[in-house]
Amino acid sequence: MASFSLLHSATYFPSHSETSLKPHSAASFTVRCTSSASASPAVPPQTPQKHRRSPDENIRDEARRRTHQLQNLSARYVPFNAPPSSTESYSLDEIVYRSQSGGLLDVQHDFAALKRYDGEFWRNLFDSRVGKTNWPYGSGVWSKKEWVLPEIDDDDIVSAFEGNSNLFWAERFGKQYLQMNDLWVKHCGITHTGSFKDLGMTVLVSQVNRLRKMNKPVIGVGCASTGDTSAALSAYCASAGIPSIVFLPADKISMAQFVQPIANGAFVLSIDTDFDGCMHLIREVTAELPIYLANSLNSLRLEGQKTAAIEILQQFNWQVPDWVIVPGGNLGNIYAFYKGFHMCKELGLVDRIPRLVCAQAANANPLYLHYKSGFKEDFNPLKANTTFASAIQIGDPVSIDRAVYALKKSNGIVEEATEEELMDATALADSTGMFICPHTGVALTALMKLRKSGVIKANDRTVVVSTAHGLKFTQSKIDYHSKNIKEMACRLANPPVKVKAKFGSVMDVLKEYLKSNDK
Repeated sequence: MASFSLLHSATYFPSHSETSLKPHSAASFTVRCTSSASASPAVPPQTPQKHRRSPDENIRDEARRRTHQLQNLSARYVPFNAPPSSTESYSLDEIVYRSQSGGLLDVQHDFAALKRYDGEFWRNLFDSRVGKTNWPYGSGVWSKKEWVLPEIDDDDIVSAFEGNSNLFWAERFGKQYLQMNDLWVKHCGITHTGSFKDLGMTVLVSQVNRLRKMNKPVIGVGCASTGDTSAALSAYCASAGIPSIVFLPADKISMAQFVQPIANGAFVLSIDTDFDGCMHLIREVTAELPIYLANSLNSLRLEGQKTAAIEILQQFNWQVPDWVIVPGGNLGNIYAFYKGFHMCKELGLVDRIPRLVCAQAANANPLYLHYKSGFKEDFNPLKANTTFASAIQIGDPVSIDRAVYALKKSNGIVEEATEEELMDATALADSTGMFICPHTGVALTALMKLRKSGVIKANDRTVVVSTAHGLKFTQSKIDYHSKNIKEMACRLANPPVKVKAKFGSVMDVLKEYLKSNDK
């Protein structure tokens, strides 16, 4: 009887224990099946049966039994953009926020150790963890643990399995309004507390959890916030049983944002100032009391936020988009995205990085003005005016130097959006099936301007980063669609139609509606 051989190729995602032993190993294999009967159907390879953990064991217990950490990986604080001759550095277990000269710090990874493993190794390792419930790798952040906090014990990690957020193909918006077929929106707001801040806060609170177990002088964690940072901080601290202290500018954030830290048990101070005033106060307080500073002055948060960039590459099967557009306020996020893309290039996962665009509200646009000067003049902070994009209503951003660095290294651009532009863009996006925050409206306005000027081409693969969930900003949508915003036309408003509870009245209204839509 005839015999045959079926060659079945498959992608192999190694277990963590296997990867720790095989630097530069190609992660692929071939299965060869044979049969003595040519008429018999091919039998697919059997998936190895996995044993469920015992009923009295949880995913943390399961993680404790694993002893397969990649060896000799480390990270430390160094002065941001320090010259190669600098020897200043600090352990991540030290409580330090500024360099000796008063400048920003950055988390520097041991690239020599990371490069012992090639790009294929890292791609396969990261891909193998997506969608799993293994602690802590089910998180989009901690699935890249080796690039985030490589030395932290799994048991110290505080995670809500954040990240892994939707990369939405904005088909109708792109085609109908921009003549683009490859427009995507990275919905970072579809996460535990409704904003991208979860990505950084899981890292910071995990490190604080580690420090407290080491008996470091940390009683609680504090932040100044325009809303989303406080929501993330309070949730993750509550999960770990760590006190959180929040400074909020009075009457300058949405009610949905205001209630989140209250519900999570934070100690909330509503202060009669703006964000910059709150930031000044929290820095003074944390210098005097054993309260750990959680604002993006602390570079730990950026380590989590950079994983959104890595995740975008993963979702495109490790193909690099042409553009990534990020709303900017305190400006840590634009640098975090650059850092994530840069690490992927340096470690061989991709061969280039995308061009970055930072989008600011015109009412809070210090980076935009600095960019328009060619970054040649000294940076001038300003007093931010009220904007519907309240989370980026910041006139003196902490991470200005980081943002300028990222934009220069990525051949980046800065654009701005007026209040009317950002609200119209938000309404337009919502009308195509999205439900975005005003900050995403700022980013979409930047995209529309760059598309109109021809800087972004019709075929450019473009990603707009949506930083928060639209449900946090329902009042701004209500005001817009009610045409209740002073000096704004609200040209895309869609108010409800009041009609009498009579069949004839309802029919008249519906016929008129259908007639207008037919036209």
